[in-house]
This record gives sequence, structure tokens and C-alpha cells, in this order.
Amino acid sequence: MTTPPGSGRRLHLFDLDGTLIRGSAAAVEISRQLGLAEEIAALEEAFLLRGLTPDEFAVRARELWSELTTEQVTAAFEGAPWLAGIREVWADIRAQGGRCAVISLSPDFFVERLLDWGADAAHGSRWPSVPFTAPIHRPGILNAAAKVSIAQRLCAEFGVSFEDCVAYGDSMSDAALFAAVPETVAVNADRHLAGLSRHSYTGTDLREAYELVRKSAA
Repeated sequence: MTTPPGSGRRLHLFDLDGTLIRGSAAAVEISRQLGLAEEIAALEEAFLLRGLTPDEFAVRARELWSELTTEQVTAAFEGAPWLAGIREVWADIRAQGGRCAVISLSPDFFVERLLDWGADAAHGSRWPSVPFTAPIHRPGILNAAAKVSIAQRLCAEFGVSFEDCVAYGDSMSDAALFAAVPETVAVNADRHLAGLSRHSYTGTDLREAYELVRKSAA
């Protein structure tokens, strides 16, 4: 992959659930390891359809995961249905002088594992360490507005502006960021991003979604 001239300074911002992980989410994959697929599905439905707030979702998920171990988190991470080509895309972005970051409402203990894949930054909701000995600290749980605030901080850190950003997302939690960033890619997205994204991709390979951005910058 060769990035077109002028795009090296870009900051690429990636959502996790439904975007880098296709058709699933960190909470779903973690719950699957605990045999709690039905219970987390009910929480996901309440979050998506009945207004359950991110912090209340986290409190209830913490109750479900009271026996969670580091080994189960590792199994959930390794077994998740990741898009192909994530490492390759991030390596290309960095080789051209750009930056890549993940901003997700999911637990930080899951999201931060993506630093080992080449992300320059990985921000998730702040959860207690696994195994849990502390409750959820509600102010540490991210929401859609927090994604924008974190993106602003990352821009300052990396010396770019929102005009230099590319956002990749799939759902309502990405809508605020999509409204703020000019270059956006809806990846396997739902109806909440209809009309908000510059590009749209359906498939299983992040390299193909990234190619849409590369072609637009050529």
C-alpha cells in the first residue's frame, strides 16, 4: 500500500464494536466466554432500542462478569471476528507519517490490547482491573460525546486538526464524531449513519475501506 501525497499527516480514528469487529462487540465476545450470550444480548437490546445509558450498561455488565478472568478476556479478544488487514492498514498509515487511534465505549482492558497491533492510541471506558475487586466508576464510562472530546485531545497531541481526521464507525455512537470530521467511512453501518458518511463500505477487510479514503485523496 502506498498512501497518496498530502495524506501522511492524517489522524485515522477507528470505532471498535461493529467496525473493527464485524457483527459483534467486545461485550458480546466477553460474555460468550462466560456462557452469558443471552444475558448480554438483552443488555445490548436495551442499549440500542430502549435508551439504556452507557454507564448503566457497564454497571449491569460488571454484575454479569463478576467472575471474569484475564484468560477469558484474552480468549474473547483473540476469538473476535476482526476485520482482515487491520495491522496492515495501521502500519501503512504510520509509515506515511500518519497516526491511528481507537476510541470505543467498550472496556479499556479490551480496547488497549490494540496498541500491540499498531494503534498509536486506544481509548476505552475506564473499568476496574480484571479480576474485578472494585465497582464501576460511572464518570469513567464513555458516551458518544466523549468520542468527540477524546478526538480533540488526540488532535492536539498529534498536531493536527479535525480537518486532517478520518473517522471509521458503524452506529449511533459514532454519529457525533461523523458530524465533526469531514472525511468519514461507514463500515458495515446501521441506519444511524445514513447520510452522515462520505464513504460507505460493507465487507470483511479494512484494507478495502481504507482504499476508499486513499482514492479520494489521490
